[in-house]
Amino acid sequence: MHATNSLAHYHLTFEDGAEVSLEAPSPQPDPAPEWARLEHCQCRNCPLRAEVTPYCPFALALTGPLRALEGRRSFDMVRVSIDWHGRHLEQVTSLQRVLSSLIGLIGATSGCPRTRLLAPMAHFHQPFSGAGETLFRALGTYFIGQYLRQRHGLSANYDIDGLLAMYRALREVNLGLAERLRSASRAEQSVNGLVLLDVLAAETLENLQSPEEMLGELFAPYLET
Repeated sequence: MHATNSLAHYHLTFEDGAEVSLEAPSPQPDPAPEWARLEHCQCRNCPLRAEVTPYCPFALALTGPLRALEGRRSFDMVRVSIDWHGRHLEQVTSLQRVLSSLIGLIGATSGCPRTRLLAPMAHFHQPFSGAGETLFRALGTYFIGQYLRQRHGLSANYDIDGLLAMYRALREVNLGLAERLRSASRAEQSVNGLVLLDVLAAETLENLQSPEEMLGELFAPYLET
């Protein structure tokens, strides 16, 4: 039975027959590990203070999956079964690719102040998104957010400076969290999953500079006079 607040359920079957089930949002660990303390390799752009928030929200959210996957290697092949919003997907792929997809979802729902704007994308989660899908979803999410701000009488910005800043901040989080995991000698498959996630973030940043190169042809009807 999946948690009632679950956005996605990932069920992994390894080649040795072992099975692991993971949920997002991820449940809070008890006890919390020392490496998850906020001040341990705190991200350079983190606005939180340890006296108010003693633990990194993102690190706490990753603790459960890390414990469940202890001893596994990033290149281990798995059959992953994903259930989300009444949909079902099965695929055979590497553990690090599964974690790249899952870590992004966990981060967006963890309570990290630098990932919270990704919550709408997390709700409409698309496992194993490629560069084009991610660009489409990122732009759509951002502009819907700006439209809703305008509807609520708040300032709205329809250029993409804010979105670029958000993805730069996400890259800082990815790099900071990878450093945290390495320093704590945590599972390398999670570090590699973060690296893949950061590659996608970097690619999205680059594509945002000229989105028409990837999406322009699809939107040609919108440009007709």
